Amino acid sequence: MVKEVVTAKEHDKIRDVAIRMYEKKIGSVVVVDDEGKPIGIVTERDMVYVVARALPPDTPVWMVMTENPVVINENALVTEAMEKMRVQNIRHLPVVNAEGKLVGMISFRDIVDFTAVLMSLTK
Repeated sequence: MVKEVVTAKEHDKIRDVAIRMYEKKIGSVVVVDDEGKPIGIVTERDMVYVVARALPPDTPVWMVMTENPVVINENALVTEAMEKMRVQNIRHLPVVNAEGKLVGMISFRDIVDFTAVLMSLTK
């Protein structure tokens, strides 16, 4: 899990979110409310939609984000995260604490890395 998650607010411009994604070399940005709770997620797939629809760069991010993103509790097992990602067909899974505040992000890459380490330990 990555603990330093790049976030945005719902009225941020998609241009600014795209710049953050590019500069940080990440595939998603979590949109949070004023309490730090996830209310949406913007992914590379959403940015493809932006380009395909020729949306203006100053479009607010809430217009393209996926609302109410699938999240997982910080105490959940890795296998639960894997299953949620598989069933929901998602590559980024925000991690929340008991209060529902964002505390991290699990990506498909994190799962692959974790699995690779486990496999190397069993050799």
